[in-house]
Amino acid sequence: MGLISDNIQSFLEKIPENVQLIPISKTKPNDMILDARQHGFKVFGENKVQELVRKYEELPKDIQWHMVGHLQSNKMKYIAPFVHLLHGVDSFKLIKIMNKEAKKAGRILNGLFQLHIASEETKFGFSPDEIFGILDSREYAEIENVRMIGVMGMATLTNDEKVVSKEFKELYSTYRDLKSRYFQNDESFKEISMGMSGDFEIAIKEGSSMIRIGSAIFGERHK
Repeated sequence: MGLISDNIQSFLEKIPENVQLIPISKTKPNDMILDARQHGFKVFGENKVQELVRKYEELPKDIQWHMVGHLQSNKMKYIAPFVHLLHGVDSFKLIKIMNKEAKKAGRILNGLFQLHIASEETKFGFSPDEIFGILDSREYAEIENVRMIGVMGMATLTNDEKVVSKEFKELYSTYRDLKSRYFQNDESFKEISMGMSGDFEIAIKEGSSMIRIGSAIFGERHK
């Protein structure tokens, strides 16, 4: 195996089978992704629309693309025809744009509610009450082409594992609340996307179902 596929395989061997690995290929060249694909790995995450569209157009169509970064609603139209999952759904405005563009594309778009769990103010995301308000609204009841399948969050960038663990616990707790109040009979609402290269072990311990790994697989980011 090549280096990238070796790195992915080593990750798969040390995480539980019920946790999905999303290799984050942002800024990485196509040949790295192709190396992984040739060894059976076909799920990748990107955080810039322009780069995601380019890679979608240039690479084989059996690759499943995840959008992991903050998405400006006016760029939704470029990825709506093909993106598999949006991890960072952080506003009701975005949900409405997703619905509009998914309808145009004749498909259902999957999304995760992004919760603001970190102490940094720069992180995007809802509070739990904001999500409850959206789900209780008549406007949300009219959304037909968006399927919300779970939650996502980013912990504070800190070496204090207690802080990270507490924030991931909060995310898991909100997921449980949402599941019991709004999605009890929805089998697709099951994903908790939390954990990156520096904190994925804590995230798995706290109930993550998806980890987003970039530098630990692909090396440091190309500027």
